[in-house]
Amino acid sequence: MSGLLALLDDVAAIAKVAAASIDDVAAQATKAGAKAAGAVIDDAAVTPKYVHGFDADRELPIIWRIARGSLINKLVFLLPAGLALSAFAPGAITPLLMLGGCYLCFEGAEKVAGVLGLGHHKEEAAEAIPDDPAHLEEQKVSGAIKTDFILSAEIMTIALAAIPASGFWMEAATLATVAVLITASVYGAVALIVKADDLGLLMADKGRLRATRVFGRGLVSAMPKVLALLLIIGTAAMLWVGGNIILHGLASLGFAWPYNEIHHIAELITGGLDQARGAAKWALVAAMDGIFGLALGLILIPIGARVITPIWQRLRRLNPVA
Repeated sequence: MSGLLALLDDVAAIAKVAAASIDDVAAQATKAGAKAAGAVIDDAAVTPKYVHGFDADRELPIIWRIARGSLINKLVFLLPAGLALSAFAPGAITPLLMLGGCYLCFEGAEKVAGVLGLGHHKEEAAEAIPDDPAHLEEQKVSGAIKTDFILSAEIMTIALAAIPASGFWMEAATLATVAVLITASVYGAVALIVKADDLGLLMADKGRLRATRVFGRGLVSAMPKVLALLLIIGTAAMLWVGGNIILHGLASLGFAWPYNEIHHIAELITGGLDQARGAAKWALVAAMDGIFGLALGLILIPIGARVITPIWQRLRRLNPVA
């Protein structure tokens, strides 16, 4: 009996350690995932376009295929690459993170410039649209997964940089948790967004109560505005996160003046506030980070349009979808 009780005590102790480890992984994954907000929101804003034009009964299967490809991108390719960087080349994480921040700034600034009519008009060769819906679906899914790889790489790099120094398995578990939770969150949200108008139509046509029918019609009419708002929020988040990444990276590499100056200005402006001073300072710093990101992105647009985009298009032509 005493041996059994001792064994139960050992099992309980192991369970407590395991529970604490799970809590640590969850806490680190939440913090790391929050750092990737800009790329996550943009991913959710971009993906619905890939199901545009398909029958309603194909929308969810297409989203599922893209989500599965996204999870493979993160777990099979990006997670081992991130762990290898952390183990053998930790000094490369900050430059890679800054490169991803430049990408976010470029994408966000290009969207702003496009809205203002200042964007570079891409002259792309018209692609033949196949008559076979299955072939078209393959093209759309393949294109979405390729685009997701870039955003997923940025998400995983941000998450890796946000994880505090820990053991190999803790980092692996945290990154895997981030990958699964973000993929589920993004594509779950995309599924809800894509099917919201169908739900609204169903409620408007089949609702027994007048309030239900009115709500359904309101939902249908509101979805284009929701998508437009999501794009605005995603663009702002990209510029803020991208600018913040660049400024933090410069500070860690020894050029801290821009980062320190922004925080000094925010401190001066909010110094006289008694209430909500912390929130006001954070908002002001985020706004200045976003302005910095926008300025950097506008500088990068000509480089992206004349150098990076042509190279990317040539690489895509080398790997056509069968």
